[in-house]
Amino acid sequence: MDTSLFVFINQGLQNSFLDYLMPLISRKWYLFVIAVAIISAMKDRKKGIMVFVLCLIAAAVADGGGNVLKHLIARPRPCLVLESVRLVGSGCGGSFSLPSNHALIAFTVAAVFSHFFRRAIVPMFLIAVLVALSRVYIGVHYPSDVLASAALGGVTAGCILFLYKWSTERYKEKPDTTVMIISLLALTLFRYYYLVTGPVGLGPDEAQYWDWSRRLDLSYYSKGPVIAYLIAASTWLTGDTVYGVRFFAPLLLLLGSVFIYRLTMELYHDTRKATAAALVFQITPLFAVFGVIMTIDAPFIFFWILSLYLFWKAVSGQKPEDKSLRSYEDENLSASQPLNFSTSRPDTLQRASHASKRYWYLLGLAVGLGLLTKYTMAFFYLCAFLFIVTSKDHRSQLKTPGPYLAFLLSLVVFSPVLIWNAGHDWVTFKHTAGQTHIAEGLRISIKDFFEFIGSQIGVLSPLLFFAVMIGAIRNYVNRQSSIVNRYLFWFWAPVLVFFVLKSLQAKVQANWAMFAYIAVFIAFADFFYSKTHKKWEKIFVTVALCLAFFQTAAAHYPKILNLPVKMDPSSRLRGWVELGIKTGEVYNSMLSSGSSEVFIFSDKYQVAGELAFYTPGQPYTYCVNLGRRMNQYDIWGGFDRLLGQDAIFVTIGEGDMPEALEKAFESHEKESFTVKEGDRILRQYSIFRSYDFKGLEPRKTESY
Repeated sequence: MDTSLFVFINQGLQNSFLDYLMPLISRKWYLFVIAVAIISAMKDRKKGIMVFVLCLIAAAVADGGGNVLKHLIARPRPCLVLESVRLVGSGCGGSFSLPSNHALIAFTVAAVFSHFFRRAIVPMFLIAVLVALSRVYIGVHYPSDVLASAALGGVTAGCILFLYKWSTERYKEKPDTTVMIISLLALTLFRYYYLVTGPVGLGPDEAQYWDWSRRLDLSYYSKGPVIAYLIAASTWLTGDTVYGVRFFAPLLLLLGSVFIYRLTMELYHDTRKATAAALVFQITPLFAVFGVIMTIDAPFIFFWILSLYLFWKAVSGQKPEDKSLRSYEDENLSASQPLNFSTSRPDTLQRASHASKRYWYLLGLAVGLGLLTKYTMAFFYLCAFLFIVTSKDHRSQLKTPGPYLAFLLSLVVFSPVLIWNAGHDWVTFKHTAGQTHIAEGLRISIKDFFEFIGSQIGVLSPLLFFAVMIGAIRNYVNRQSSIVNRYLFWFWAPVLVFFVLKSLQAKVQANWAMFAYIAVFIAFADFFYSKTHKKWEKIFVTVALCLAFFQTAAAHYPKILNLPVKMDPSSRLRGWVELGIKTGEVYNSMLSSGSSEVFIFSDKYQVAGELAFYTPGQPYTYCVNLGRRMNQYDIWGGFDRLLGQDAIFVTIGEGDMPEALEKAFESHEKESFTVKEGDRILRQYSIFRSYDFKGLEPRKTESY
């Protein structure tokens, strides 16, 4: 029925007038909408401007949601699958068919605008109907596409109008939290839109973690198992796609801001400070990237934030749902002081004790999961201990079972890594020692020191780095007597001092100290909203935040910056799709030429992981050790099971077949492959068709 109706509209209604009108409406429909809007809003211009802005927001949401649905449904356009389709005034288009974004946006805008200007209902919806009909007439959408789009437009408009009404009413009473909720919602929706339609593919580490998720284990060579299990869960739900691998990244970043907000409220009871800290976390380039890229840092930073919140709840003994306890605090204590239960009523003291014990248990679980994600979570032990022993009000906690129960529970949660390593020659610990350059001993490297400082300025955004650090330092210096500010100090200062000193000895990666900035952001928010600042200071902070936001926004679309490949960090995320397609073509060619079985391998884990993900069929791949450091593929091995098979060996750059591999195969043929972006070379590969695998001599591990 859908196809028959399409043929009737596309071919049965054909005439010269519609051949002129329908392409015009399809291309320039927004001009008609603007004309109707201007005429309708002439009597109330102020209201008209507000509604115009709201319509732009609604159109952006509709367009983004439509693109997400297009990629998820992936319905081919009729002009691609039906014969004798008339394409009137346009090509078939490169996107999918359902929904029609033209119709979706037209109906969304019509519904939103006519809600405020009733006299525009008929012309607005008439234009929307004509837009929907035009998309079928010119041959690029089915009737069901535009009908579904009309319904989706109504739902989208309803959601926008509901949020508008809710936010305007709530803003009058709670402006700060309203701004935060709307901002977090908008940023999170954009990130999911970006995951489906974004211009970058999986990075090498993401591809490797996805490959881990296909072979779940207690632990892995370089990292704990949490990242693999998260990706396994998300791809089980949504499929082995880029969207599937990164599904949890926006959600984890959102939850991180939620707990930053809650922690700041617990510390200062000030919605302005809590909102500022939560949103600075969202717009900082260092953290925003983990809202769209699923590496270990995405779950790790969430567990660090959660642990910060739970630790404060545990040591302060507060229980939010306990109204009598909260009223006691409000009546007797300032916002920055912990509760003193020595004068509390017995029933209040008992409830607080039970609440505190539960928080210690939850803290142990959170820290353990953090350790299973990234081993630098161990810094939490150090920071928490330093805070307790330097705080007279909380030193007595060391005489209670809570901290020790939390510590033991975290080790129990972490035990899978220990069990796995016991059966694998403790390779994780050897790898970690190699990463931290322990074997190099004491030395001074001024170059590494300045590179680390420069990297911190860069990943936080230059002005924002100085703004938050100056704010955090001055906050501690000016208010050392505050237990809250000492709490934050011990969770950022030791970490940054350690990595600054470490950078004098060896190279420190830019993201290694990232977790220290959570406490920095909260301390900065407290400092900025706790005193009257000079006008130039307010301007400086405003400019710093705007620059950080625009730097983050530009990083999502790196082609806008047009950086040279060597200076563009995002170049590591591009060029792999083309390699996977090329490798698939070579694979099929070898099978059609007589090869019965073909395996794919590389000498780098980055290439092996990307080939596993992007080669059609997502085959299992291998990584040969020709003198590199050890990786997870060495533990999996498998070359001994491939004797007699043909293979495809892929390596980065131009070069000959390594001598060890020449001996391992009867013969080979080389093919060079270059991936370009415009006239720029993104990456070069050498692809070797290798025949009759004879086996490799075992190679002793030289480096971890």
